[in-house]
Amino acid sequence: MGSTIVEKIFSRKCGSDIRAGEVVMTPLDGAMIHDITGPLAIQKFHEMGGEQVFDPKRIIMLFDHQIPADSLEAAKNHVFMRSFAKEQEIHNYDINEGVCHQVVLEKGLAAPGEIVVGADSHTCMYGAVGAFATGIGSTDMGFALKFGALYFKVPETIRAKVSGKFPKRVGAKDLILAIAADIGADGATYKAIEFSGKTVTKMDMAGRMTCCNMAIEMGAKAGIVPPDKITWDYMKGRRKMEPFNLESDEDAVFAENRVYDVSDLEPQVAVPHNVDQGVPVSKVEGIHIDQVFIGSCTNGRYEDLAEASKVLGKKRFDPHTRVLIIPASREEYLKALEKGLIERFVKAGALVEAPCCGPCMGGSFGLLAPGEVCLSTSNRNFKGRQGSTEASVYLSSAATAAASAIKGEITDPREV
Repeated sequence: MGSTIVEKIFSRKCGSDIRAGEVVMTPLDGAMIHDITGPLAIQKFHEMGGEQVFDPKRIIMLFDHQIPADSLEAAKNHVFMRSFAKEQEIHNYDINEGVCHQVVLEKGLAAPGEIVVGADSHTCMYGAVGAFATGIGSTDMGFALKFGALYFKVPETIRAKVSGKFPKRVGAKDLILAIAADIGADGATYKAIEFSGKTVTKMDMAGRMTCCNMAIEMGAKAGIVPPDKITWDYMKGRRKMEPFNLESDEDAVFAENRVYDVSDLEPQVAVPHNVDQGVPVSKVEGIHIDQVFIGSCTNGRYEDLAEASKVLGKKRFDPHTRVLIIPASREEYLKALEKGLIERFVKAGALVEAPCCGPCMGGSFGLLAPGEVCLSTSNRNFKGRQGSTEASVYLSSAATAAASAIKGEITDPREV
């Protein structure tokens, strides 16, 4: 009987034939903490008697949620983590690089076949390069910091096979919103989702990151794309490693096989207050919006900003709509800056911020007041996610967000 890509990764790490459902103690290739989850993880590390982390070179630390420090408590947390990093000789990216998940991949800190954990639910984004990556709680992270290993129940896999060519101004975000609506918010609980098919093999790395990033929104433990030429080209210059084959066997056993065709897919919008409430944009066109947020680890890459700029053209954003644009990392910011996108956005009326999570989790700036409506390219639209529990958040692609920002209401990007 063949193995899934997830079973193969665990088998390689454990040195034996591992199958879905088995509980194994597995060594880790990396562990990521940021300014929100890091302090508690470090506290748990000390409570477990931790004196020295398992390997400082495998600990990834940066600040992205509340930067620059927006409160006295945030500033104290930053100082606490900086002190720990210095004491343990951990390289701290601090506030300088951007959103944790984007930075991990840009720096080559996750790679095909590796197992990486992060004290953040969207760690599953690293599956875009063929790693098994998953989010864990701060207590588990305290254990991981000390021992460099963690117990896992190896997940079963749902294969999402995608075919067809994307229509104009429809892309990976629309696809993953449609998949989430199909599978449901808990339809993939503690399973992995493998994204495959001709559409995925032709998808750029930015699109793969978007899909894997939102696997958790269906309850999945991980999202993963089998590494191929696009993967290995992306890894060049980021990690010194020889390409190798890593894919599910033809006779592997999957929990489910789901098939999708994007040929006739419309731009999608997830309506409040759940990510799996995705509908075609035509069903929500005309809804007034107070704010548009283009950014986050889901859709703050150069490719997203370029798509938004293409939709914008020489037009301006609606003067009564607040438009926040936040590149996912310094590297992505510089790409946009060099291509003139930042200047174009600012002249069109947007507020462009330095790379960070921004309003995504409602913990920093760009919060919504009661009754306000935001269209966001981020990954969650739960009540209170971006401010007031009486506000509403819709989710979309960067193209749909840009089109809507021009009109001041939810708009089909194909009509702009």
